[in-house]
Amino acid sequence: MDNLTSTNRIVVLDTETTGLNPQEGHRIIEIGCVELIKRRLTGNRFHVYINPDRIIDEGAIAVHGITNQFLDNKPHFSQIVEDFIAFIRDAELVIHNAPFDVGFINHEFSRLEGKIGTVADYSEVFDTLAYARKKHPGQRNSLDALCKRYGIDNSHRDLHGALLDAEILADVFLLMTGGQSSLLDEGQPDTEESTASKNIKRVSADRPKLTVIHCNDEELTAHQQRLEAIEKAGGTCIWNAKV
Repeated sequence: MDNLTSTNRIVVLDTETTGLNPQEGHRIIEIGCVELIKRRLTGNRFHVYINPDRIIDEGAIAVHGITNQFLDNKPHFSQIVEDFIAFIRDAELVIHNAPFDVGFINHEFSRLEGKIGTVADYSEVFDTLAYARKKHPGQRNSLDALCKRYGIDNSHRDLHGALLDAEILADVFLLMTGGQSSLLDEGQPDTEESTASKNIKRVSADRPKLTVIHCNDEELTAHQQRLEAIEKAGGTCIWNAKV
């Protein structure tokens, strides 16, 4: 659950629930998804509130602020499941702490009549929490912590919300994965680049000495400001390392 395949369509997903454990009867009350095509947000979204047919834990309300009164006239999961499956089908699902959300979705699927299956029957899943723990071992990797590390403004996030968190996670995902179109491309040379490298002609060792063009003071200042911005966003600049 921590590798992306080469598909061009990604769906970043988040849920809100009545509590922490579906095995204790807790249910999904909100689903929020945003779509990326070739790592660009398309503006296509899936967002729905769901009537859970049960009381929401007080602790959960303190996190997301959603009440039973608000959900009283909302559709049940069975009424939105077809549209939901259509939206995630054949996409890569990007989820923070994926086992939690996938566990709830699979539990909702299991409650329905017919052979709905599981999330794995429709989509591959990439867990940004698992990836962040590998990329930033020993550090806090909550969504808020990652926003701070990558310089993403989440000051408008007073309470959790599935759609808002999916939008924020999309920004985190794009920055954290460094602009790659597929994480499976790590360590694997692109076919065209690999072919081109075989045709590289090495320059003779007795070539003329290259001209060195030094930067002026204005360019040097702009460069230093850029390095400081990178470090402020949580990056590491070897040029600023003190020996």
